Amino acid sequence: MSGGTAFARASGGPGPPGRVARFLLATLVAWAVAFTVLPTAILVACSFGRRGTLGGVEPVASVAAWARMLDPTVRIVLARSLLWAGLATLLCLVLALPAAWTIARSEPRRRAWLLAAVVVPFWTSFLVRTYAWVTILKGEGLLNGLLLAAGLVSAPIEMLYTPGAVLFGLVHTFLPFAILPIYATAEALDPALVEAASDLGAGPARTFRRVVLPLLRPGLAAAALLVFVPALGLYALNDLLGGGRVDMIGNLVADQFTGAARDWPFGSALSVALLLAFAVSWRLAGRGGALAAVLER
Repeated sequence: MSGGTAFARASGGPGPPGRVARFLLATLVAWAVAFTVLPTAILVACSFGRRGTLGGVEPVASVAAWARMLDPTVRIVLARSLLWAGLATLLCLVLALPAAWTIARSEPRRRAWLLAAVVVPFWTSFLVRTYAWVTILKGEGLLNGLLLAAGLVSAPIEMLYTPGAVLFGLVHTFLPFAILPIYATAEALDPALVEAASDLGAGPARTFRRVVLPLLRPGLAAAALLVFVPALGLYALNDLLGGGRVDMIGNLVADQFTGAARDWPFGSALSVALLLAFAVSWRLAGRGGALAAVLER
């Protein structure tokens, strides 16, 4: 008896789901309820509560936490978050497009090595990589040491704890998330289309603009979504590379739960608002076919 036949008999065959299938489905539903639905429901409930005298949440119906999001300071932090996440997304797309195209058009053996180079950062802890950049960018770090030794600067340059360091960290962290979906789209692109455009007299720039770029649009849209959404809510990198000087919406949420603010309802309201923004972005990308087109490849 083959393994596939044994599994089919254990799960009830091609008909109604058997015991194994029902058990796997129940496990998946239980996991989703325990670690996704229930925490989200708790956040929503807390967002309509009231801050206790010593922190925590008082079970009193209130919309004060949601009304506080109209505060000018909150709007400034939100605008800054959108700006930095948008800039990081734009830079990732600009850097990822030529990299993904080069990998997709490389010979199979070289392509495997290039893909491995893209994936290698995932093998190292995010915190380890971030602390490595702290060591490199600080005043007495490796980069300033090289610049001083080469005589290019007369004093250390302040690179750490600046908006530029945060932006650099965002691009470094999420660049692989931009390369891979664009590569998936570029790898499936028919080379005959590019050759046909050249045969018809189109130059490299026009071929890229009129033929390649429209065909890569699903990968570009998926890459933009996969970079922008997590960059908007990231906070650990801002603390480590920005030194608390570049607050984003993720830092504001963290301060409500772990900082001196201790305003759990407001932190919950901000978290729910971020979840709604993520859901809308995901829905729009899925409706446009970007994610589906990339995942099919």
